[in-house]
Amino acid sequence: MAAYWRISDVRVIEDNAVWVRFIDGLEGVVRFQPGFFRGVFSHLLDPAQFRRVGVVNGAVTWPGDLDLAPDAMHMEIKQRGGEWLVDV
Repeated sequence: MAAYWRISDVRVIEDNAVWVRFIDGLEGVVRFQPGFFRGVFSHLLDPAQFRRVGVVNGAVTWPGDLDLAPDAMHMEIKQRGGEWLVDV
C-alpha cells in the first residue's frame, strides 16, 4: 500500500505557488517565500523554471533532481488549514 502522503497531482497556480493533491485526497497550496530560493533552488526564481514542476515517485519535483519532502508537506498543509508558506 502506498503512503498516504504521496503526491498525486501538482500544478502552478501563480508565481511561486503550487496546488497539490495527495493520494489520500488532501489538497492544499504551497507558497514559496523569497527565503526558499537559495542555493540549489535559486534558479526557480525564474518563472519558466518554476513552471517545470511535476510529480516523480510521489514527490513534487523540478528538473535537476530537486524535490520536496511530501510527508512534511502533507503534515504542514493538514495542520495549517490547507496552505503552507515555505521560507527555507
